[in-house]
Amino acid sequence: MRSPHINRAGRRTIPDRLQSRTLSIVEEPTVSKPPITLSSLDLDRIEALLAAIPASVFPNKAQLQSELDRADVLAPEQMPATVVTMNSTVKFSIEETGKEFCLTLVYPRDMDGSTDRISIFAPVGSALLGLSVGDSLAWPGPGGKTMTVHVTEIIYQPERAGELHR
Repeated sequence: MRSPHINRAGRRTIPDRLQSRTLSIVEEPTVSKPPITLSSLDLDRIEALLAAIPASVFPNKAQLQSELDRADVLAPEQMPATVVTMNSTVKFSIEETGKEFCLTLVYPRDMDGSTDRISIFAPVGSALLGLSVGDSLAWPGPGGKTMTVHVTEIIYQPERAGELHR
């Protein structure tokens, strides 16, 4: 396991992010992506899922793997309370439509047909993972059209609640 303050590229990490940033995914190489932070537990679980699923079943597999590769990784108990982690309930909007949502980010096995959950493998779910309150991220949406997801509030985060192995 990596040191809690070293990312996958071996760079030191700074978990406190006070500024919002906007990401443009491919078209603008000069626009930087907002930093993302993942718990080591979430990273291990998602990487295991990605290893078991073919790209033909999950079209955004390469994009999600790329995001995992650039993430700052921390131990679950060190996760900032303002970061979207797995099983977090998050308020966010889609900037292109102005629609607002409040959903819980879950693993595919936890999808039960309810309308208050979103899978990490859904385009919006992949976009939300690791973002902080105030961050925006342009991401391929359903049908390939780009959508910009903006995180407005974390209602519940397991790590903040002391549920470090959820």
